[in-house]
Amino acid sequence: MAEFVCKLGDASGRVFEQVETALTEAEARQRLAERGFYVYSIKKHLGFITKFRRSSTSRLVRGQDFLIFNQQFNTLIKAGLPILSALDLLAERAAAPKLRPILGEVRGRVRNGSLLSEALWAQGVFPPVYTTSVMAGERSGNLSGVLDQYIAYQRTSSNFISRLKNILIYPAILVTMTVLVLSYLVTFAVPKFAELYDQLHVELPMATRIVLAISLPLRNYIFVFVGVLAAGGFLMYLWLRSDHGALVVDRLKPKVPLIGEIWLKAQIAQFVRTLSTLLAGGTPLVSALDTSSEAMGSRLIATSVRDAAARVREGVPLHTALEGTKVIPDLALEMIEVGEASGALAPMLSSVAEFYEQEVDMKLGAILAWIEPAILVIMACVVAFILIALYLPMFSLTTGSMQG
Repeated sequence: MAEFVCKLGDASGRVFEQVETALTEAEARQRLAERGFYVYSIKKHLGFITKFRRSSTSRLVRGQDFLIFNQQFNTLIKAGLPILSALDLLAERAAAPKLRPILGEVRGRVRNGSLLSEALWAQGVFPPVYTTSVMAGERSGNLSGVLDQYIAYQRTSSNFISRLKNILIYPAILVTMTVLVLSYLVTFAVPKFAELYDQLHVELPMATRIVLAISLPLRNYIFVFVGVLAAGGFLMYLWLRSDHGALVVDRLKPKVPLIGEIWLKAQIAQFVRTLSTLLAGGTPLVSALDTSSEAMGSRLIATSVRDAAARVREGVPLHTALEGTKVIPDLALEMIEVGEASGALAPMLSSVAEFYEQEVDMKLGAILAWIEPAILVIMACVVAFILIALYLPMFSLTTGSMQG
């Protein structure tokens, strides 16, 4: 959905502006006219302010809080409460305190005549997949069923991400410890040994000279080094935030040995599960593809899905449109083709997602099983080399004094 700035007039003659959410300008105009407003003009909302507001507030809602809210909301709807009454209750008693003012604003918009999906979208803290699913549920009259689908999607996605994070924790700790140990040796231990050997006028072995040649400049220009590193990291961050930079990096990621294939399959799993959830909730295919592209963190996948959506809009079958992107694996394309032919596309997409999630989990676990000891061995070798290089001159000095 998009946001439109609308100049309106009401029956009392009051002229005012408000932001309306809709898929198209024509849909926004029709909806406002049905609510009794005279529409003077409609202009698309400038995206920068909205995106900034969303990026700054999206952190308010954590995954677990959002899941609990959906469960509570769906339970109230199933119990027969009207949407407005359910929002009244949750705005005061939601499990997450940070959600209460947001739900209060949603309640106010719904009370003023907005659809629930419009009110949720306007807050800027809810995922586009969620607001699109709610809109499909409203249109089909099966909001509770759609929320059931979305809650299941939330749980599965959260569990998958949690498993990946848990797998990566130990390697991250090892790398951090390696950096800390090496930083201590380079900045504190090595310079002290260098001063000692300079006072004793000891002839240094090649290994010791190599360590000193690397360590002393780092110690003397540590702030310059950190500043250059920070500036470079900041510039890289800005470049990666741009569409061009993110797309370039995403095109390189699948080519990275071992990890590249795992990354691509994880992204494909996220895409097909999102698409399956939207289709199961009653969202039309083209709209589901557009929303799925917005939900993707990878610019490569998002761009490919948008291109596929454009071709599907022209009448091309989904598997053919996705095949043209050269991103989706052949096995996934074959399963999607079977799903289209059998009329069971959403369940087939769910099966594809489960298959790739299990494969990613298994392959990542297998790779990390030997990466962890490899990190330990490399860390031990580097530290051992530095320590041996530092103490070699002492051995020479001891040998020389014994001979003397």
